[in-house]
Amino acid sequence: METTRQNKIARLLQKELSDIFLLQTKSMPGILVSVSAVRISPDMSVARAYLSIFPSEKGEEMIKNINANMKSVRYELGTRVRHQLRIIPELKFFVDDSLDYLEKIDELLK
Repeated sequence: METTRQNKIARLLQKELSDIFLLQTKSMPGILVSVSAVRISPDMSVARAYLSIFPSEKGEEMIKNINANMKSVRYELGTRVRHQLRIIPELKFFVDDSLDYLEKIDELLK
């Protein structure tokens, strides 16, 4: 069960990470990266961000690329939220495959 503070910080991080990825993917036509959810640990030190990537075939490649450039993403996030947070949490990115799961269930029901 997440506290109110965890929820507020998670929403803030989700919004700012979405803006960062929107700006970074403008140079890559045909690729859309959105942050579907952010979960933050109780001590506010680790944030797990779930990314929805279109097209889904490039998901693993994009996650590897994002993890390789983790420092620049965290630095950009820090410059955006430095007045709201004292410590910028360590970021971990995962592919959100819930839409693929929904498509699979839909196909099975047909």
